[in-house]
Amino acid sequence: MATTLDYFANEAQVPTSTLTGLFFEAIDRFGDEPALQRFETANQIVDISYADVLREVMRVGGALRASGVDRGDRAAILSENRPEWAVVDYGSLCAGAWVVPVYPTLTAPQVEYVLTDSGASIVFASTPELATKALEAAAGCSQDITVVAFDPGAPGEAVAWEDFLARSGPVDGVDDRARFREEALLAQPDDVATVLYTSGTTGPPKGVMLTHNNVASNVRATEMHLDILSTDTTISFLPLSHILQRMADYLMFWVGVTIAYPRSLDTLIVDLKRVAPTVVVSVPRIYEKIYNGVMSARGPKKKLIDWAVAVADQAADLRLAGSRPSGLLALKYAIADKLVFSKVKTAVGGRMRFFVSGGGPLAPALNRFFYSIGLTILEGYGLTETSPVTNANSQDFFRIGTVGRPVPGTEVRIAEDGEILIRGGQVMKGYYNKPEATAEVLSDDGWFATGDIGEIDADGFLSITDRKKDLIVTAGGKNVAPQPIENLLKTHTLVEQAVLVGDRRRYCSLLVVPAFDALRQWAEDRGIETGSVEELVVHPDVLAGVQGELFAMLDGLASYERPKKLALLPEEFTVENGLMTPTLKVKRRELRDRLGDVINALYDDEAADSTAN
Repeated sequence: MATTLDYFANEAQVPTSTLTGLFFEAIDRFGDEPALQRFETANQIVDISYADVLREVMRVGGALRASGVDRGDRAAILSENRPEWAVVDYGSLCAGAWVVPVYPTLTAPQVEYVLTDSGASIVFASTPELATKALEAAAGCSQDITVVAFDPGAPGEAVAWEDFLARSGPVDGVDDRARFREEALLAQPDDVATVLYTSGTTGPPKGVMLTHNNVASNVRATEMHLDILSTDTTISFLPLSHILQRMADYLMFWVGVTIAYPRSLDTLIVDLKRVAPTVVVSVPRIYEKIYNGVMSARGPKKKLIDWAVAVADQAADLRLAGSRPSGLLALKYAIADKLVFSKVKTAVGGRMRFFVSGGGPLAPALNRFFYSIGLTILEGYGLTETSPVTNANSQDFFRIGTVGRPVPGTEVRIAEDGEILIRGGQVMKGYYNKPEATAEVLSDDGWFATGDIGEIDADGFLSITDRKKDLIVTAGGKNVAPQPIENLLKTHTLVEQAVLVGDRRRYCSLLVVPAFDALRQWAEDRGIETGSVEELVVHPDVLAGVQGELFAMLDGLASYERPKKLALLPEEFTVENGLMTPTLKVKRRELRDRLGDVINALYDDEAADSTAN
């Protein structure tokens, strides 16, 4: 039996600091170098230098002061990723305000909840549509809230961006810059920098209070852990409302990496090729989509891809063992790379040094696929409450199927029930106005209970086996961890998304969103005539065939872990339809409520046993 540990720590020291301190360090080091990039047109990218960023940040800070926003007040941002997001963020931090990010996909009532709970006095919104949403939300709050709109065309009640910036005092003089810096650097490491509202997969959002040092120490620790260079370029597309991309952007800015923003998520693939980044932070859903796109080929192209993947898999075995392919295998790999893998690498810009994956579990088979074709994904782990990174694979310590070793200054412990506990400088101050909720997860001696189940191997690599609250307990009392099963199924070309259900039921069942084009082709190859998507997913021969293929992948599971029935769904889980969080994790509770009839139909034979404890 493999050796496992119940404790592992990275004892490297991480200096205590503030986000405003890191900001000015970067300004001093990089001056006229490009900090940010925006798309003016599909083919025109404009650089914004560190010096330009400082000037705009000073304007925001001065305008906040002139608008009555004082140190400790709350400033909210309701916007997609763009340069203004970063400028407002740094400007607010320099003015001493707590930054409250708000997901653009939230509804007006959800935005109202965040604004009310945080006590925000000003909201920055990007588009006219989001400004309208902000105004609607603000109207329901008891406090007075100013809405500032970045783009023209917003309702008249909103303050235009340039009109807001005009409230600032002078920013170009030497004395002006000195005074601004002096005030910004009054921030103390233990001061709250931001309040981030969790995405609410298990109930109403809670405001996570992160201090300057929580996030700044995570920036420093991650820089010590990963090989990120000032010559790198990145593209920032995960929501800045989530701490993963936001911390990553603080890190990139501090190190000197140029940060580009896509025009929109719809143009991400085109923009990514145009930017040609060298380091990118993403979530597993993006890698799943790339993989499905590659593996959905048909006919001769599919045979070529299958051959190339088999060759790459052999090469991966050697590379992971510390060797390199040679002879005939090296020749085959070179051919596979030229004909297949180079196309995938070109699709992500052609210069990628490595990806970083976080925000959810990455299927080991997917990670191995990308590694085998020459695209390394460094999977990490963390939560909003840990600023977020606690563990990450690195170039020096890399193990597929794990989330890596702890970053500097971090202790990891496994509780008796298997729950992962974290202690370090990145652990939150607490939940805003929720002392009881804070006490439930944060011990007096600083250990944060993550709610995740995991194991530490003999070399200190952490593996996440499941989410504590996601564990399925069958009517027979058996515990089933759904995520490893779902991740395995996602590698099948017919599967777009998969969710295992069966809590308090006699057996598990499977909900599958199929890859619709691949499923239709699969049905045609077998002479199955179908019409609409709705008819396709309920066709008896389709259901039987897909069930046979997917369940065959699960033969190695214990009998109580194997699903007995399957339903194909006609609609993808998305943020827009409310079945995924903004960070692209399935909302399991919402899914069970919304698809109750579909799930119950899988258990028609259970009768009264369906509610057994």
